[in-house]
Amino acid sequence: MEVIVVGAGIGGLSLGLALHQAGIPCRVYEAAPAIKPIGVGISLLPHATRVLSELGLEEALARVAVSAVESCFFNRFGQLIWREKLGRAAGYDWPQFQIHRGDLQSVLRDAFIRRAGAERLLTGWRCTGFAQDADKVTVEFADTGTGEPLPPQHGTAAVGCEGIHSPIRKQLYPAEGEPHYTGYNMWRGVSRWLPFLSGATFVRAGWLATGKLVIYPIRDRIDAEGRQLVNWVAEIETPHHQRRDWNRPGRLADFIRAYADWRFDWLDVPAMLAASDVILEFPMVDQDPLPRWSFGRVTLLGDAAHPMVPRGSNGAGQAILDVRALVDCLRKERDPIAALQEYERLRLAPTAKVVLTNRQNPPDAILREVYLRTGDQPFDDIDRVISRDELRALSDGYKRVAGYDKETLAAGR
Repeated sequence: MEVIVVGAGIGGLSLGLALHQAGIPCRVYEAAPAIKPIGVGISLLPHATRVLSELGLEEALARVAVSAVESCFFNRFGQLIWREKLGRAAGYDWPQFQIHRGDLQSVLRDAFIRRAGAERLLTGWRCTGFAQDADKVTVEFADTGTGEPLPPQHGTAAVGCEGIHSPIRKQLYPAEGEPHYTGYNMWRGVSRWLPFLSGATFVRAGWLATGKLVIYPIRDRIDAEGRQLVNWVAEIETPHHQRRDWNRPGRLADFIRAYADWRFDWLDVPAMLAASDVILEFPMVDQDPLPRWSFGRVTLLGDAAHPMVPRGSNGAGQAILDVRALVDCLRKERDPIAALQEYERLRLAPTAKVVLTNRQNPPDAILREVYLRTGDQPFDDIDRVISRDELRALSDGYKRVAGYDKETLAAGR
């Protein structure tokens, strides 16, 4: 068996590492001419760090990430709504890492090259389509720089891990249509800033109607002053949006007004936003869940299979869970077609549930409830607005849907 992995993002490189660990040969093809540290921050929740730890990557990730210790929810007036522990501080066996996407991809790339060999990671190969017969799948590629065709690649199975613009998904579903827009736009960036709160806090504040922020550190001690690299995400109701592109530059002027008076005793928000090294813009969009991913010897994984609204810190995590399930199926089932069907059976419904939950009731629903109950006004006592039990139920309910509640992880699922 030899697996063709199309895409060297988080899902594709994790899959390559897991296949190699399982003794299943693979080759990873990436459209970009080189794998560069692009993007901003992401969070790796305990269900994902468990898989990465099983791949022997926890120590390398810990060196470049911030291990989160708490999550805090605030209204836009800086009042604390809810605080809970995260990762090992919450009693998990695995950490919650807050990390620059480029750092994560570099750790994955370096480990794959070291273990499988540089010749099994090919860059500048843009997938243009596939065909299959009873014995093999053939994936067609073109040179990203010249557009010239490259030699067709043959394998036992092929996995589309190319993200939201997956050509394999497009070939499988040519009439799928445009993504579903939530009505909210997102701007993301990173700023060099002194530590705030615990120095390892994941913050959510405000609400979408008037402006919501997600803020968390992703690198520690980046200079002599002890500053961190802080990731931030601004989300606001916006009637118009552009085509989704994770790397589209954004403008501070398009959203800073909503946060002009967000000066808390622990953070000057407008100053932090204005100090950003980079600003990117992305519409909050997803696709309706597909009825199937696996067609013979071809399947989808990660954003190519289930693009979701980027809430709940769960997009990369679900891709990594896909990896674990897919490799388990390929290892146990000699027939690759049957293995891909079993992988789909295991992951299709759970990921569809996350996609739909991210539309309506992600962890941010805590902020929505307080916004609605207070009429977007400061409160005197949060316990008179919403009970501790309600807040805990909102938080724990999402953990169960996403698969990182302690009971699910303790059961080894």
